[in-house]
Amino acid sequence: MNGTLSVATTPQTARIIDVLVTDDTLSVDLEDGRTISVPIGWYPRLAYATPAERSHWQLSGAGYGIHWPALDEDLGAEGLLLGQRSTESPASFERWLQRRKLMQPANVD
Repeated sequence: MNGTLSVATTPQTARIIDVLVTDDTLSVDLEDGRTISVPIGWYPRLAYATPAERSHWQLSGAGYGIHWPALDEDLGAEGLLLGQRSTESPASFERWLQRRKLMQPANVD
């Protein structure tokens, strides 16, 4: 043994206190003072959403997660800290897009 310990560490996760979604970026403020900013393109449902849908979020999981009810989207602080992108398959995202189209009112002239 060379005296060096190999220990896997887990990032310290803090609760989310605020969320801001722009056309380019998702920014999350944590209770410990950190701000995490990632490209909105990492989360296609957020990228496709309207500004009103993006701004309607709720804290979940005792403050360790974010939920967008209109988008059926959930993100966690730990995943954001680890730089994890959406794992939704292209087929699932396409089904979600199709459901959105069906829910939109038809244009009436």
